[in-house]
Amino acid sequence: MVAVATMLLTLSALTPSLARADIGGSPMAVTQEMVNRALEIMANKAAPLQQRRRDLREVVENQFDFTEMSRSALGYHWRNLSPDQRNQFTQLFTAFIEEAYLNKIQDYSGQQVRFDGQTPLGQGYMQINTAIVQPDKSPIAVNYLLEQKGDSWKIYDVTVDAISIIANYRNQFNRVINEKGFSQLMADLRQKQQELASLLEG
Repeated sequence: MVAVATMLLTLSALTPSLARADIGGSPMAVTQEMVNRALEIMANKAAPLQQRRRDLREVVENQFDFTEMSRSALGYHWRNLSPDQRNQFTQLFTAFIEEAYLNKIQDYSGQQVRFDGQTPLGQGYMQINTAIVQPDKSPIAVNYLLEQKGDSWKIYDVTVDAISIIANYRNQFNRVINEKGFSQLMADLRQKQQELASLLEG
């Protein structure tokens, strides 16, 4: 899980935006609003760190579809789980992602993101294309995948240099389940989540 966690932590540094958010509830507007709000939180060094973490957690929870991300991360194994197991995994996976994200808040150093348009992925699906602008380095392509849920759009995956974060989780989770079982995956994920939580508390 270490490699995937590292990639996820990289994602958490992508929050600043060079573009002004659209007006309305389009997938572009939703993504830009999330990015700009996260930038405000991370840049506000006057606010206590714990307050910034709480605010950023709220932003993440409002914009990411953790149930869909959990289902996709388990792939075909999801079908074999009971409703209670699905619920337990979703809660643990959500906590892991959020804490991995929040652990990077103190590392923000003014990175900027350029919005490069959007790509339709089918009815009710859209990809928002962005790039991290880095001084003296090539931009890093980061794309947000959104699905329309009623009147809103929710992020269900993110790609970094064309590599899907959820696909990376799926590959690792599938290997653990096939070799050691679902209970071992839960134990491994719980341990990693607790390690991240300890870092936050420290």
